[in-house]
Amino acid sequence: MLRLGSSGAAVAEVRARLAHLGLCDDIALGWDLADTPFDEELDRAVRTFQQERGITVDGIVGPDTFRRLDEARWQLGDRVLSYVPGHMMVGDDVAQLQRRLVELGFDSGRADGIFGPDTDSALREFQAGVGASPDGTCGPETFRAFDRLIRTVVGGDAAELREHVHLTHLQTGVADKVIVVDPGSLVDADMCHAIATRVEGRLAALGTQVLLTRPARSPGAALTEAELAEFANSVDADLMVSIHVDRSVSELPNGIATFYYGHPRGGLHSHAGRLLAEHIQTELTTRTDRLDCHVHPRTWDLLRLTRMPTVRVEVGYVSNPLDAKHLGSEAFHDAVAEGIAAAVTEACAPMVVG
Repeated sequence: MLRLGSSGAAVAEVRARLAHLGLCDDIALGWDLADTPFDEELDRAVRTFQQERGITVDGIVGPDTFRRLDEARWQLGDRVLSYVPGHMMVGDDVAQLQRRLVELGFDSGRADGIFGPDTDSALREFQAGVGASPDGTCGPETFRAFDRLIRTVVGGDAAELREHVHLTHLQTGVADKVIVVDPGSLVDADMCHAIATRVEGRLAALGTQVLLTRPARSPGAALTEAELAEFANSVDADLMVSIHVDRSVSELPNGIATFYYGHPRGGLHSHAGRLLAEHIQTELTTRTDRLDCHVHPRTWDLLRLTRMPTVRVEVGYVSNPLDAKHLGSEAFHDAVAEGIAAAVTEACAPMVVG
């Protein structure tokens, strides 16, 4: 964990990567790398980078932020790309490849910067269409083909079409849907599990198959977001809802917020995820008197790696006295569960054409 006040070679590496992105000045000539300081300029650069990437803005370079910095150093053409099952290539160059494929009308899946099977399939289809060897390897021959075509073919909307298909599939009623409910927070795991089981009961009564990511008081280490996403993908879930409570060093933060996949500065996002997030936020703030902290797009791993619409719900802060009072109430647990179940039902309701 690197933060304001840290120093050393690792800080120098972070500074060099942020300087490469134009977010701060590079390491000055003559600096001793072993003594490179994590100063206020670097703190601002880290926070700017985190904001742009849609990850938690705390100025701390932990595993997630450093991994995103590593992804950001690649530009399309820097390396040869291909699908490697079990060890998928990740980076900004992959996201650029996905966006180019989409512009040309090839559905490579979500432009999440992860070279998965959808990207592999779209790349092979593109290669076959331009007379290149459809080997799924994005190298010099494929780059040249892109350069020839990108000047004349732009504006494809395969991603929009895919999102429309997902939304159409979602809005066929809640019965028979497979929904993963994640009692995700370790701040108060029992509280989150209490809410999750109430959601399970209400949705199961409507004919929905609900899968919890963990039983109550489950032993062992918590699953990572990548592992949770892999579980939801493996059961081919239609929706995923992750329930959290939070804690802050200050007593001031409070209220309810909901997050869906998307970039904070606009552009690509999950339409179905945003619809579900908006329904949940409305239901929860209507059924409780807690502060409405609104819905927000983020690129956290759980939201980015799941193939189905996924939302994360923050139902309050145990560090805030008033929030804590509500969070300890079974009546509040019931209201939150009823709100989430109602929101899922509304998001899955068939469109009425009139």
